[in-house]
Amino acid sequence: MSKKPMISHHVASGAAGLRHVFVRDLELQALIGIYDHEKVQPQRIIVNIDLSVNEGAGPKDDDIGHVVSYEIVVKKVEAIIAAGHINLVETLCEKIAASCLTDRRVAAARVRVEKPDIIPNARSVGVEIERLR
Repeated sequence: MSKKPMISHHVASGAAGLRHVFVRDLELQALIGIYDHEKVQPQRIIVNIDLSVNEGAGPKDDDIGHVVSYEIVVKKVEAIIAAGHINLVETLCEKIAASCLTDRRVAAARVRVEKPDIIPNARSVGVEIERLR
């Protein structure tokens, strides 16, 4: 029985057989928050995703179907947002991480969701989580 490598950070690793797939600063409008106005007025969020992906044999025949596609990851996030209001940033992070981990090649998902327009004297506030397979 082989021991799984510990994932201490999300970078490509030849030794661990991991590819790093990421989405940086995805800006979306979302119905998110616990206050009444946040339930009816979309607000800007920024999403960052880091995935540790088991490489396997790599892309076969230069075919997108053989890799974890960042375009599909973005579409999953957009679908979660489009599904309707979410109270907590924590919940949104969990939903995004869970959707990424449905692909068996994804060993770990780190998700950060920021609300940049909430606290006037802060660039942004938010939550970051990491979930492992």
